[in-house]
Amino acid sequence: MLLFSFLIMLGVVVLDQATKWIVMLNMNVGQSVPFIKGIFRFTYIENPGASFGSFDEARWVFMIISPVMIAGIIFYLIKYRPKQKLIWIPLSMIAGGGIGNMIDRLFYGESFGNGKVVDFLDFCAFPNLWQWVFNVADSFVCVGAGILFVYLIIDIIKDEKNKKKTQKEENE
Repeated sequence: MLLFSFLIMLGVVVLDQATKWIVMLNMNVGQSVPFIKGIFRFTYIENPGASFGSFDEARWVFMIISPVMIAGIIFYLIKYRPKQKLIWIPLSMIAGGGIGNMIDRLFYGESFGNGKVVDFLDFCAFPNLWQWVFNVADSFVCVGAGILFVYLIIDIIKDEKNKKKTQKEENE
């Protein structure tokens, strides 16, 4: 399972970096190219903040927290080797996305090593609701976190049912 996890991380990083390279080679910062008119476009920006442009004044925090979180996930997977795939997969997606964005922060952007992340996916269909531009790594982090959240909720519900069942059996 550990190899599977590292392959997911590697796949996420390769996909993320390949798409960013394509954008950096073919677009200028600030340029927007419609893909599905009024719904989706490619917009090349360099994001100094976290996912979806948040916390752009605290980029140094991400240069510290991101590697610690990525290392923590990898440590957890190696040391504890969870039995459920639904733990391995989302944690691997989150770590892979974090690695992809960390590579950007360290090496890419218009100015080498400027601590910014290349973003280019721009859903523009609902400008009053959604205004953020993001990348493949952000997508994997969010989807991975969503899967993990659902898994944990289901696990908590299962534990509560088992507790109630055990208490009921003890009371009989």
